[in-house]
Amino acid sequence: MKEQTWQRINLKRLIIILVMSVTAITIASLTIGRDIYHGSAGEGLLSFAIVNFAGYLFFLFMPVELAFIYYVSEGANLLMLNSIAIGTAIVSQTIDYLIGYTFSEGIINRLIGRKRYIKAETKIRRYGNVVILLFNILPLSSPVISLSAGMLKYRIKDALFFTITGLFFKYLILTLIFSS
Repeated sequence: MKEQTWQRINLKRLIIILVMSVTAITIASLTIGRDIYHGSAGEGLLSFAIVNFAGYLFFLFMPVELAFIYYVSEGANLLMLNSIAIGTAIVSQTIDYLIGYTFSEGIINRLIGRKRYIKAETKIRRYGNVVILLFNILPLSSPVISLSAGMLKYRIKDALFFTITGLFFKYLILTLIFSS
């Protein structure tokens, strides 16, 4: 009986991963893929904005840093590209935070229990700012951190400040490295 339950859960996970992968590939193909094919990446940044926005949602994993590097190498306006990258990432991660904030209490209590939640919350509160900052500077899954911060009811001011700071430094570093 338990084995059948796990098989159903694994099948559901596989289906969800497959759907999300197809969605990410479709978005990338219809936007950046089209720009690459037509050679128009430096001209319009709508495709980049769509991919960057979607890539910073916690349930879609997309190589947003690679897309940014591609557009830099194609001669896109750097100020506009950085503004779009940071702006869309902030909006997406705010959505991630709000999803975590809204749907968290029942999920946390069922999955990990109240005692573990309090222990984890203490550690997140102690090291959370550093974690949020580092995950946004490095090419790590910062949207998942935003979702987690929302689930733990982390102060939104702190989450946004360290998210914005990390994104600013990430895209500044990428711009400096790849624009020369």
